[in-house]
Parts: sequence; C-alpha cells; structure tokens
Amino acid sequence: MNGTSASQDDCCAPVASRDVSLKLAALSHPVRIEILARVAGLGPCCCKDVVACLDLAQSTVSQHLKILVDAGLLSYAPDRQRSRYEIDRATMAELSAQVARFADACCRLPNPKA
Repeated sequence: MNGTSASQDDCCAPVASRDVSLKLAALSHPVRIEILARVAGLGPCCCKDVVACLDLAQSTVSQHLKILVDAGLLSYAPDRQRSRYEIDRATMAELSAQVARFADACCRLPNPKA
C-alpha cells in the first residue's frame, strides 16, 4: 500500500464517468426506460413490435431506439427488411454494477484523517 486506507483508494479509483453518464443520459427519458422494459419482455424484436406496445409514432420510437443503440443499451441487427433490437444484457449488468459502486461510495462515511 502507498500509505492510504482502502476506502481512500476506493474513493480515488477512476470511474468510467463519461461512459456511465452517456448511458444514464439515454435512460433519462421515461419513454426510453419504457422501451427498454418492453424489449426486455419481448426479447429480440423489431420497431413495429415496440410501436404496438406504446402510443407513439413509429418515427418517434425509431429515434428513441437509435439513442438506446448508440448508448450501447440495445443491440441492433439488420434482419432482411427489418431491424432487430435486443437488450444488451452484459452492458446493462455492467451499468448496474457501476451505479451500485458509485452509490455505495457516495453513501459511505469518510474515514477521519489520523
């Protein structure tokens, strides 16, 4: 060790703040959270499947899907004349872990300096 406590090391450890913030920004819209929940329940699906679950225009759903894909929360694969969307479960699990670590670090009481 370099003379710092373990909790001090934790608070000073690098955080993937840009990556996390981009994913959280994508989740900042309630429609996108609803879309993720629907896709999680449907499994791999196309835009029209999501549109059928929501009271939104296809173009609006497509825009939200693109943001979720760009953030890495959904995967996209062309399937003939349609596009297939699926939850990127590994990315979602990692985001969950990152947010949990961040929340834990923020809630932990600091160690008084000796």
